[in-house]
Amino acid sequence: MAATAVVAAPQQTLRPVARAAAGVATVPVVEGVRPVARKSAVDLIRAAGLEGQVGFVIADTASGEVLERVDAITGRPPASVTKTLTALYALETLGADYRFATRLLATGPISEGVLDGDLILAGGGDPNLVTDELAMLAQRLVAAGVRDVRGNFLVWGDALPGVKEIEPGQLDQLGYNPSLGGLNLNFNRVLFEWARTGADYTISMDARSETLRPVVTTSRVQIVDRSGPVYTYVEGAGVDEWTVAKGALGAGGSRWLPVRFPALYAGEVFHIVATDAGVTLPAPHLAAKEPTGQEVARFESVPLREMMRGMLLHSTNLTAEAAGMTATASRLGMARGMRTSAMGMAQWFKDRAGIAPHLADHSGLSDENRISSSDMVKLLDADGVRETLQPIMKPITMLDDQRRAIKNFPGQVRAKTGTLNFVSALAGYLDADGGRSLSFAIFAYDPEAREASLSSLDEQPPGSVGFNGRAKGLQQDLLQRWAVLGRIGG
Repeated sequence: MAATAVVAAPQQTLRPVARAAAGVATVPVVEGVRPVARKSAVDLIRAAGLEGQVGFVIADTASGEVLERVDAITGRPPASVTKTLTALYALETLGADYRFATRLLATGPISEGVLDGDLILAGGGDPNLVTDELAMLAQRLVAAGVRDVRGNFLVWGDALPGVKEIEPGQLDQLGYNPSLGGLNLNFNRVLFEWARTGADYTISMDARSETLRPVVTTSRVQIVDRSGPVYTYVEGAGVDEWTVAKGALGAGGSRWLPVRFPALYAGEVFHIVATDAGVTLPAPHLAAKEPTGQEVARFESVPLREMMRGMLLHSTNLTAEAAGMTATASRLGMARGMRTSAMGMAQWFKDRAGIAPHLADHSGLSDENRISSSDMVKLLDADGVRETLQPIMKPITMLDDQRRAIKNFPGQVRAKTGTLNFVSALAGYLDADGGRSLSFAIFAYDPEAREASLSSLDEQPPGSVGFNGRAKGLQQDLLQRWAVLGRIGG
């Protein structure tokens, strides 16, 4: 595929097709596209109230011809569009069929159902392991002939360097900002559930998955009679200690809270499901070093390509971090910390596609991440990238003025969204019916408002919903405009 050539052009829109006159071409009325698509891109940005806060590029994937661009070389936070980079990095490094493995190791002989030694739950970095799968692993332990463990029950979570939270400084209770390590469970979250009974509440903390909901003690919560803050967190001795404001609970509800001791959390849950399966074993303790022993059971994740498809669809931060760090460990022969791994991933992209992103993580949670719309489209157009990424990207529905799906929209969009307070991003591919295949990146960012929001105790600071709503509306307007330009330019 041809490289996409983009130069500095702040607030400039190029002619959309080679045969058009200089300036912005008139866009014809096309069935299935809102009339707003006839406005120029600059007018659409002005109408959204986002002047000076948006950069975008739309280009022909095959030829590299740029149809339109605005402020194309300014680096902006890509938010979860970063996961698109991580997916490519992991798939090309590890391979589409790579599977994470979680193992049970025995340090002694097994005779008549008794393991005369230690049992070790050894994580392999699987970011998507859930309670139901741990229960399957316990059943496999029984099938291997183990009913009683006479030694210790150890958990090892150091296959990847651990962090207590992916992005420090965010609100403690954000379930999308959990810990990370080599042994992860339920995306390192625990479900806090409450229900009012008279003047009091019944509460629980459980490791819920599709069919199981074991109650855990590695996370605890107390209801406190206060007006705010809604949540507080203190790190205990291997225990997450939470309080919640009584006035914020209402009649009942539930919320996923992050786990900061993931290996101990997984160990407690495995102890519960193994006991239910008929295995007698002692309470879990952390392994002091990388374990050795005979493998007696294992659970393997889905293939990496399927995992990356799910990551792009659901935007799971833990999946992105574990996949990126595992890819770096494979490349360099040993694990690296999250930030160092992200820097290595950025260098890989410089070598792979000649672009220069600044990356502090693999998920897009960090405000330090920066990439220009020019570089993003250059990557999307690089050899082999479209074939890898487009099939696993999420279809984006085009909407009419009443926010209903347009039934006969003349094109198909697959892309990755990215959203933080005062940050909105979208990048991917647009195939215009009967016309061109296009690559695009749209990044919107209000740095002053974003900076101010970081000190807020509000999960949705004032103005953030309005900014992100206008940015997403602009994305719709631009894509509908580009679908027409791509169609008439084919």
